[in-house]
Amino acid sequence: MKKKIFAAVAAAALLAFSQAAFAAQEALAGLAYDNKTSGPFPVPAMERGLQTVTAQRWLKVSDEQHELEGAAFDKNGVLYFCDVTARKVMRVTADKKLETFVEVKDYAPGGLAFGPGGRLYIAALDMPAGKGIIASVSPDGTDFKYALAPEAGFMPNDLIFDKNGGFYFSDFKGSADDPAGAVYYVSPDGKEITPVMKNIAQANGVALSPDGTVLWTTEFGRGLLHRAALEAPGKVWTLGRSVPYRFMGPSPDSMRADSDGNVYVAMYWQGRVMAFNANGIAIGQVLLEGRDAAQIASTSLAIDPKTKDMYIVGRTIKEGEGAWVYRAGAFAHGIAAR
Repeated sequence: MKKKIFAAVAAAALLAFSQAAFAAQEALAGLAYDNKTSGPFPVPAMERGLQTVTAQRWLKVSDEQHELEGAAFDKNGVLYFCDVTARKVMRVTADKKLETFVEVKDYAPGGLAFGPGGRLYIAALDMPAGKGIIASVSPDGTDFKYALAPEAGFMPNDLIFDKNGGFYFSDFKGSADDPAGAVYYVSPDGKEITPVMKNIAQANGVALSPDGTVLWTTEFGRGLLHRAALEAPGKVWTLGRSVPYRFMGPSPDSMRADSDGNVYVAMYWQGRVMAFNANGIAIGQVLLEGRDAAQIASTSLAIDPKTKDMYIVGRTIKEGEGAWVYRAGAFAHGIAAR
């Protein structure tokens, strides 16, 4: 009888110990940061398997946290970009020196594209006033004039020319719960402005495929990549509009296409660029040097038509790190200025 009682007590004690151990183990279990999830902007799990390279710092633009935007190459292979904070367009000389090309006093420049005759077109905004312009200057930086005046009522963020001399531009209006933005096409003579993609929350970057038959834009406010198959300049094919990708985190910014039809999207606040094939499927990414520590707002990029080198502009959020141009390799050559 005593043996049975002892066995029962021992079994009860063992069960109690096991339950206590399990409870302790369960209480100790918890989430923990690792090298994949630490930092403010980790690469999302679904994108960690993408082919990945790191862009190195190439040229320091400012010791201060100046916002940079609108990278573009001219026909001679000279790199231009916007210093949004200083309200001017910069260019990099052959000996890797920075110089001011033109100042835009009343508006903050953010998008650049070279048009007919080598003129540089500049999309610029006055965000507090809710208005903007597209202006152009001659190859020597003079003869400043409007291609789209502030009275037109748009907020142009970026633009791209087609082979006919017309251009598409993004209208950076609205918010996540107010998709008031759009992409428009301006005819070569400048007389007609046609809506191409509507109901977009802060339309941002725009890009064209090498043959001009596919138009892309990024939706900054809702984190979307839009693709539109064109049947004519400014006219989307009936079944041609789609949203092939939904981004995670903040936020798709400017974009560029390469000669193979791939498109590259600069991810604002994430310090990286994502690459997509001609159908909008993610195929690669470029991480900017120091992105975890410096927290980089990557805004725009340009791909050299001669070398496949990709130049990415961005500023760091961390005090003292400044604003930089970064460099990495793309899948293919850039598209030469039309």
